[in-house]
Amino acid sequence: MTTRRLFGRAFTGGSIRNDVLVTIRDGVIAAVEQTAKAPDDARRTDGVIAPGFVDVHVHGGNGADFMDADEKGNSRILEFHARNGTTALAATTLSASAQDLRRAVAAIARSSAVRGAEILAVHLEGPYISPKRSGAQDRASIRLPAIHEINGLLPIAPDLSWLMTIAPEIAGAQELIEYFRGRITFSIGHTAADYAQAVAALEWGASHFTHLFNAMTPLDHRQPGVVGAALESVDATAELIADGIHVHPVVLRIAALAKPHRIALVTDAMRACGMPDGDYKLYGYDVTVAGGAARLPDGTLAGSVLTTGGAVKNMVELAGLPIEVVLPMATEVPARIAGVATRKGRVEKGFDADLVLLGSRLDIEGVIVRGVELE
Repeated sequence: MTTRRLFGRAFTGGSIRNDVLVTIRDGVIAAVEQTAKAPDDARRTDGVIAPGFVDVHVHGGNGADFMDADEKGNSRILEFHARNGTTALAATTLSASAQDLRRAVAAIARSSAVRGAEILAVHLEGPYISPKRSGAQDRASIRLPAIHEINGLLPIAPDLSWLMTIAPEIAGAQELIEYFRGRITFSIGHTAADYAQAVAALEWGASHFTHLFNAMTPLDHRQPGVVGAALESVDATAELIADGIHVHPVVLRIAALAKPHRIALVTDAMRACGMPDGDYKLYGYDVTVAGGAARLPDGTLAGSVLTTGGAVKNMVELAGLPIEVVLPMATEVPARIAGVATRKGRVEKGFDADLVLLGSRLDIEGVIVRGVELE
């Protein structure tokens, strides 16, 4: 039995508290208590002990992409994002051929990193999306929903949760959502739907919105669009890419205030995340990374080079929100979306010992994954 203790300020119970002793035993948080004096064997931290970050929308990093269907590459992704604070994630695919999707999902199901982020779910971002709002997705791979195709994918990764980004206005979307309701978390995204169609999709069983504001119909005072449906819903959650490029900092703040406890920070990170500026591939597309943005030759944004740690920092420094408001967006809310809210996303007894040590400027000073601190 391995036991270790951390002592210092910690984000627990919705606030940052002083003099918190966190006891870790065999990869699980065994106790969280406030005490005036730390045991001699406790490691003292000067920053904040926070829950490990959870990212429900990440394609790659460190030169690799989940669509490569390569286990070694997947391990590089998991190890890279763990070092940047993401201790668990949803491996995200793109619109692709049926064969390539099966290969990618099979590799995801086989992948794990001893000291890397845990794969919680497969996030199918397509191929059942709108060509009108495809963004950097391969238009040739976009197709109508097929129940038999998804029935063939689910058994490949039976131990993982499933998310799917879908455009609700396309033919067959309602039947697919209703058929897999309860088995797949459906997210409205890459869509040309209007407000009424988005609301209808929520009634069918969708409960999430993919990268809010991006690749969807915008909010207008006479036509609320998909953004309006997302902001109005008191139940649905929504993703935000907080790199300051995909969404203006003022709009990041507005969204967070409009949907308390229902915003999940995501990276939408592609293979260039953590790599130098230059030219890269996104499922066959040429992407140029410069100045913190990844773009197709026509200027379309193609994912991001953001880390979750960077997103947390940006929500504080750019959007002007208190860290106590921001941390749940990177922890509790995405853990709830991924279906692991009973074991991840909080510094509480019985939860997985996934922790991030944040410095005074919100830089990541340490990461603990399942009780093991990354070197």
